[in-house]
Amino acid sequence: MGCSSSSRVVFLVVLLGLVAVGLGQVKDAEDPGLVMNFYKDSCPQAEDIITEQVKLLYKRHKNTAFSWLRNIFHDCAVQSCDASLLLDSTRRTLSEKETDRSFGLRNFRYLDTIKEAVERECPEVVSCSDILVLSARDGIVALGGPYIPLKTGRRDGRRSRAEVVEQYLPDHNESISSVLEKFGAMGIDTPGVVALLGAHSVGRTHCVKLVQRLYPEVDPELNPDHVPHMLKKCPDAIPDPKAVQYVRNDRGTPMKLDNNYYRNIIESKGLLLVDHQLAHDPATRPFVKKMAKNEDYFFKEFARAIKILSENNPLTGTQGEIRKQCNVANKHH
Repeated sequence: MGCSSSSRVVFLVVLLGLVAVGLGQVKDAEDPGLVMNFYKDSCPQAEDIITEQVKLLYKRHKNTAFSWLRNIFHDCAVQSCDASLLLDSTRRTLSEKETDRSFGLRNFRYLDTIKEAVERECPEVVSCSDILVLSARDGIVALGGPYIPLKTGRRDGRRSRAEVVEQYLPDHNESISSVLEKFGAMGIDTPGVVALLGAHSVGRTHCVKLVQRLYPEVDPELNPDHVPHMLKKCPDAIPDPKAVQYVRNDRGTPMKLDNNYYRNIIESKGLLLVDHQLAHDPATRPFVKKMAKNEDYFFKEFARAIKILSENNPLTGTQGEIRKQCNVANKHH
């Protein structure tokens, strides 16, 4: 017995609807996006191995923690949190890490050390982008900052984005409104931006980045008590980029992520122009004052901002790949 054409249409619509629902379920099952403890079944030891490696490396090389903290800014702020920062240059493309904006970034070899340890346990399961994010999380703890629970499940991009780094990554000489706008595009609000810049509480700044505040004339906005130290550390108006000439960001507690940074910049002891502007711009000054008084508030906003940054437009599911080595894309494509 035949079916009427209208019955067939209804049947097809219902069937297609069921297929669409089924496909939706399959897709969701395949790609849960970022979740807490993504590797609990595929590599249960992954996060413990990363934490253990970070602790070992920090014990041997204290400055690795600064590098891990910078990595999360430089990778995740540029379009996607996908470890594109870690890729080497090829004959056709310049790597992000070799651009002017990435000046001073180093210690990438230690991320390779962590990757190798994870690969020994679970080959080709854990992405370099998750390792980059979790090493930043554990580096923050090593520096005395808060433990920030972060989701995993990122996959690795296959190309570097050197050509757009300037467009996405705020520079130390940009206006505060421009810095707020760039971070705002990622969903990070003003107190979040003020907290993120608190990362300048640790590490050091190369003289190349701050000589314009010292030569040919000293910036009158700088605290005069701080100037002799800066001039001693940066005696050349045109410093050699390869020379080890730098000033510690916070002379009081240079190895500790704390709210001392905010007290310093209120006293005009910030090294970079952005530090000075942060303390004096009407949009950011109230948050700087609050963080200078209350370290818990700084940590709360810092943790919130790092979470948002770490979840910026990740590749998940079947997007991207799991790189075998963090500095090169896999060859099978």
